[in-house]
Amino acid sequence: MPILEVKGLKKCFGNVAVLEGIDFSLQKGEALAIIGSSGSGKTTLLRCLNFLELPDGGSISVNDEIIFDASVPATQSEEEIRKKRLHFGLVFQSFNLFPQYTALKNVTLACELLAKDAADFKEDRKEILTDIENRAKLLFEQIGLSDKLYFYPHQLSGGQQQRVAIARALALNPDILCFDEPTSALDPELTGEVLKVIRSLADKKTTMVIVTHEMQFAREVSDNVLFIDAGVVVEAGKPEEVLLNPKEERTKRFLERYSNA
Repeated sequence: MPILEVKGLKKCFGNVAVLEGIDFSLQKGEALAIIGSSGSGKTTLLRCLNFLELPDGGSISVNDEIIFDASVPATQSEEEIRKKRLHFGLVFQSFNLFPQYTALKNVTLACELLAKDAADFKEDRKEILTDIENRAKLLFEQIGLSDKLYFYPHQLSGGQQQRVAIARALALNPDILCFDEPTSALDPELTGEVLKVIRSLADKKTTMVIVTHEMQFAREVSDNVLFIDAGVVVEAGKPEEVLLNPKEERTKRFLERYSNA
């Protein structure tokens, strides 16, 4: 049973169709790489999965439960959407850390806000907040930044900020972790440290959807690859199939352009 199943996902902005019926599934513990040219719909797809954009058509299922269906208004209420977002964690291209908070606070903030809604928060406040902080510190160990807990974003390099953003996404224990070109805002010398963290997550069988322009990285970490062009899935399969022996002409042209860029 797939942990994630997307059927017929559509999204339009005005008269422009950005996604025109996306279908794919993802097994628990797998990493899916999504590739394609700028404007092909990759980022919009991630934003729809995280409900930063509401799809205009299709359905999204997690753990065999339909969490969104464009034809069922009950799945589209604001309260339902807030719950659905917890299934997904999203690491943005440009970090999006809060500049007024330390790295540690950036990671614990969302967990603290959610905890305040719990019935036992007032009674067990100190214990709950201590547990949240301790779990965050373990994540900082995982990303290799235990010595940067109390640094502010402006005191960190781009690669360090992105690693903090990864820890923030992991803190809520999402079912599926999504990356939107996680190295595109980094200088080449900082790219490696972020890719190393993502590789370690893949080794631990973290379920991931990774939009990337790093073809070698996609071959190394992904279990499957989707090539999207003009809002449709052109080709899907194992990395060695899609990236090394593509069947579709559009895939071949994209890979040729990319290798010659």
